[in-house]
Amino acid sequence: QVQLVESGGGLVQAGGSLRLSCAASGGIFRLHDMAWYRQAPGKQRELVAGITSSGTRNFADFVKGRFTIFRDNAKNTVHLQMNSLTPEDTAVYYCNARIATMTFVNNYWGQGTQVTVSS
Repeated sequence: QVQLVESGGGLVQAGGSLRLSCAASGGIFRLHDMAWYRQAPGKQRELVAGITSSGTRNFADFVKGRFTIFRDNAKNTVHLQMNSLTPEDTAVYYCNARIATMTFVNNYWGQGTQVTVSS
């Protein structure tokens, strides 16, 4: 069974940095697009950054210049480097990946990792 497992969340002061990681495992034939989303309390889940299998990146306007996303296709991982964090970045961050197994293609989510930025 396909699984996405996130790590790297935590508490950081404003202006600090964190790196989130997400590892995909279990019956993977091919990893397609991967992305990070976030959901703050009382708000809808929103896209933070995405990266295609060929490395094309896209970012939400609110993180441009502060966050970057990169992936290691050999290790089936995707990472989100977050710099210059502000309290507004506090949220649960979710890894998302479109994954092909031998039988179908589906969209998968990780369990989420909490990021808290203190002022």
